[in-house]
Order: sequence, then C-alpha cells, then structure tokens
Amino acid sequence: MTYELSDDDDGAPKLTLRVEDTKGDYVILTESEGFDGGGCGGGVGAPPSSPRISGNGRCWSIWWWAKLVLLLTFLGVLAAVFLKWVGPFFMDKEIIPIINWETSTFSTPVLAFLLFASVALFPILLLPSTPSMWVAGMTFGYGFGFLLIIGGVVIGISLPYFLGSLFYHKMQGWLERYPKKASIIRLAGEGNWFNQFRAVTLIRISPFPYVIYNYCAVATNVKYTPYVFGSLLGMVPEIFVAIYTGILIRTLADASHDRHSLSAPQIIFNVIGFCLTVTTTIIVTVYAKRRLKEMQKEEELLLQ
Repeated sequence: MTYELSDDDDGAPKLTLRVEDTKGDYVILTESEGFDGGGCGGGVGAPPSSPRISGNGRCWSIWWWAKLVLLLTFLGVLAAVFLKWVGPFFMDKEIIPIINWETSTFSTPVLAFLLFASVALFPILLLPSTPSMWVAGMTFGYGFGFLLIIGGVVIGISLPYFLGSLFYHKMQGWLERYPKKASIIRLAGEGNWFNQFRAVTLIRISPFPYVIYNYCAVATNVKYTPYVFGSLLGMVPEIFVAIYTGILIRTLADASHDRHSLSAPQIIFNVIGFCLTVTTTIIVTVYAKRRLKEMQKEEELLLQ
C-alpha cells in the first residue's frame, strides 16, 4: 500500500492511496478548497479559532452577568413580597408569641447566658446553633450580639477538637473511607502555620458542614492555634448574616406588633440589604470553593 500526492487539473491537492492487490484499486482523497484542518479528523493547518474563542468567552461573560442580575431581581421581588405580606402574617402567628415569651420569662443577663451556652454546647451535640445566633442579633444587635456569639464559637469549636483527639484513629478511618470529601479538609493539616490558617479559613467559608468539621479537624493533624484563628475568621461572614437575619426578624415583628406595615423606604432599604447579604455570601462561598480546589490541585502536583 503506497501514498501518492499530486495536483488535480484545477490545482487542488490530491492524495492517492494505492492498495497493492490483483485489481490495483485506487482510493482518491481530494482536499476541498475550503478545508482548513479544523474538523474532528485533525487535518493539516491550524484553524482560525482565536476570534471564535474570544467571542464565545465574551458571550459567556455577558450571559453570566445577565443570570446574576435576573437572580438578584427575583430575590428582590421575593423579599419585597415577604416583607409586605408574608412576613407580618408569619410574625403574628409565630415570632411575636416567642419574643413575648422570651422577654417575659428571662431577664437580659439570663438570656445572654443561655444564648452563649447554646452556641457553645450545641455543636458538641451535633445540633445547629444558627437559631441562637438569630435570637442574639434580634435581642442584642451587631455589637454585643457579635461578641456573645464569637465567645460561644470559641468553645463550640475547641471542645469537639479535643474530644475528637480521643477518637483519633476512628476519625482517620472515616477519612479513609471517604477520600474524595476528605481530600479537601486534609489541606488544613499541610504546610506551615499560615498555610493551615488559610486552609481552615477557606473550609469554614465553604459550605462544608460546620459541626462535622469540628470533630474531623484533629484527624488532619492541623495545629490548634491555626485551627481556632482560621475558624473564627472564616465564620465572621456567617455570624454577620445570622445577626442581620435576627435584626430583620425583629424589624418585621415590631412593625407587625404596632399594626402598621413597613414604609416604602424601609422596604427598599431591607430589600437592598437582603440582596447585598445574599450576593456577598454567594461570592465569598464560590471564591472559597474555587481556592480550595486550586490548593488541592497544587498539592496533587507536588505529590507527583
């Protein structure tokens, strides 16, 4: 079997494949004039793909921003409807009775102690402490509410860390059974103090379960100080979102209790605050997940 390259009558290149058999058949492959080698067959020549790629990238970017604007618009309309109609009705039936029971049953110092204890102890029992953060924001606002929550969080992340060390080998076995999920949290135990601090911060920002990581962190051999400081920094966005949610609930409850709806400026202000809070949370979470994946790839390249 031989190949022959020649020119056709019209000047187009012609590739001839000759099969050596009794019949002497020929298979003629003629390259068309418009062929640029960009098909799936992998022809000769590089396709002019740069403008096409640039255009696709620009269209993708515009479509991404359009989807973000549509999402924010939908969330804004949803928040306005909730603030105008759904919120007051829900407040009258559920929230206001709870607030009245809370203020009539507990004094302010006792309530502060109970909230502190719940934020500190609920993670040990694998229970969510976010509702307690809502109440802290609802009752004490950003200043004292933040200090109250952050103090409870220190205990809530420290006790599981030391308790998990008692079951170190069991935690190691759990991580080995789920290598894909464990590959992310293992980053916290790699490198120097700053690398561990950065990895823990990103893990706390990412949607990895809070109470589960409290117990699993010790199995990654992360040191206690970068674990604590990274956890506190990574949980700041979540704490502020919880406090803001509590303040918003309190605002709706006060408006419903006084039997008047929110004014237009109040609705606009709360809708804008809600949209900014959701947008910031999404952006920070996406960045944390992307940065963790980059760190994971860098770690895999170093191990090769």
